[in-house]
Amino acid sequence: MTLTTQFYTLVAMIGMGSYFGATLDTYQLFLKRSQRKRWIVFIHDILFWIVQALQVFYVLLLVNQGELRFYSFLALVCGFAAYQALFQNSYLTLLKTFIRICKATADFIKEVVTLLVYKPVTFILKTLMLISLTLMKGLLALLYFIIKVIMGTVKIICSPFVWCFRQIYKLFPVSVTNKVEKLYNYIEGILKKAWNNIYRFINKGKNRE
Repeated sequence: MTLTTQFYTLVAMIGMGSYFGATLDTYQLFLKRSQRKRWIVFIHDILFWIVQALQVFYVLLLVNQGELRFYSFLALVCGFAAYQALFQNSYLTLLKTFIRICKATADFIKEVVTLLVYKPVTFILKTLMLISLTLMKGLLALLYFIIKVIMGTVKIICSPFVWCFRQIYKLFPVSVTNKVEKLYNYIEGILKKAWNNIYRFINKGKNRE
């Protein structure tokens, strides 16, 4: 290994030591150990150290084809110590400021999206639903009125026929009239139940309005 290569290796390892210090502080800041379970912290720690080792090896591979010497470890320690002494406070201040800016930006975007997209869309959907329900209730009320008019008209028209039918009906035997009355009462009960349900639904719609 030439002196130039050794010098590049030394400088690269010092830089990696400082980089390791910065990444360690960043990792500690985002990990929040006290708020996470131990096994999650353990897995994260293992992955972190593996990534750091791979990065150091990759830099060595670029600089001196992956040769690891004793002074490489000393250079890493020196770089880490230099970061701790000279750059740590400034880096953490910048990092926390950057995080606050990102959070403020995300909150601002969230408020803008809520104000300009979510609330208008929600208002439009609610308005459309209200209009649809109002139209449906109006149609049901109109249908109720039409049915009532038709039934009244049919009742007036059929009243002479009903009177004649009753007179003829009295001539039938009692056994036949009893069966007919049971069938009539059964059908009448079904029709009244259906009619009452429609009437209650329309009245509920009117009360809500």
